[in-house]
Amino acid sequence: MKYIEFDESRPMDLVLLGRVAIDFNPAYNDQVKEEFKPLKKVHMFEKFVGGSPANIAVGVTKHGLKAGFIGKVSDDQFGEYVVDYFDERGIDTSQITKCTNGEKLGLTFTEMLSPKESSILMYRNRIADLQLHVDDIHEDYIKNAKAILISGTALAESPSREAAIKAVMLAKKVNTKIIFDIDYREYNWKNADEISIYYSIVAKEADIIMGSREEFDLTEKLIREGMTDEESAAYWQAKNAKIVVIKHGMKGSTAYTVDGQKFSIKPFPVEARKGFGGGDGYGSGFLYGLYQGWEIIDCLEFGSAEASMMVKSNNCSDSLPGPDEVHAFIKDEKEKFGEMIARV
Repeated sequence: MKYIEFDESRPMDLVLLGRVAIDFNPAYNDQVKEEFKPLKKVHMFEKFVGGSPANIAVGVTKHGLKAGFIGKVSDDQFGEYVVDYFDERGIDTSQITKCTNGEKLGLTFTEMLSPKESSILMYRNRIADLQLHVDDIHEDYIKNAKAILISGTALAESPSREAAIKAVMLAKKVNTKIIFDIDYREYNWKNADEISIYYSIVAKEADIIMGSREEFDLTEKLIREGMTDEESAAYWQAKNAKIVVIKHGMKGSTAYTVDGQKFSIKPFPVEARKGFGGGDGYGSGFLYGLYQGWEIIDCLEFGSAEASMMVKSNNCSDSLPGPDEVHAFIKDEKEKFGEMIARV
């Protein structure tokens, strides 16, 4: 069954709104291996584009979808780096604008002490991505897209939160599908009530909601605390959602569909290099499957495979795979571990 009907007459598959940053990860290549040591001991880093919606834009584009990005970057060489990076990969940058008051892109320094122990050091003072303004959101651009993805981090502060809500309102007006990637990050939020207020505003309008159990709990704090996964899915589907995806890390994830079905998947058993980046691969792969009209369980399997590939890599953007690579990975893993390894 096809739960989301995309308007195939529209030229752009997906527009993403929200956070873009610069990731500095300990160098790991043929020449240098700054592997598994405290951040204070690392001398050489590799630079990558980061930020969940930015990474998903890269991921779906590698799968052949046409993506655009609405966002703010700093008026400096790092801002130029982001725009050039997107341009080189075919992501539309016509709606990316430069900050005018000296705000800077976020810088993320990654510490990887072991495959199971990693953390990040963030620099987000006067941050560029949260300067997105209602004047940066244009109805005609949203009308040209089959769907728009709102990242929850964009709701953390004004003026970005109003810009994101305007994008949602316009998407409803012009019948552009809304995908809400809850994407909770503690930084910039003032308190838990704000999180629940603004997350729930977008969740009530979304056609697809994706998040961890913790992220759904934060969204539902002022609605009803302690909901089960089934109760959460039913609540949001009573509003507007057609698909609700709830993730439980290494325990797997489940997609709940508006017709009352549930489809579950477990992660592929890979040896991870880091504990983050999988979600961006998951989102890219799952959404790609939906655009292809696949069955939900196949979308989940593809997203889970891409997530497993990304936690093995040294970054969250450059290593995002194309569809042939993901299919090959799934085939190899099933040959090693059995046909139904990832499905529950």
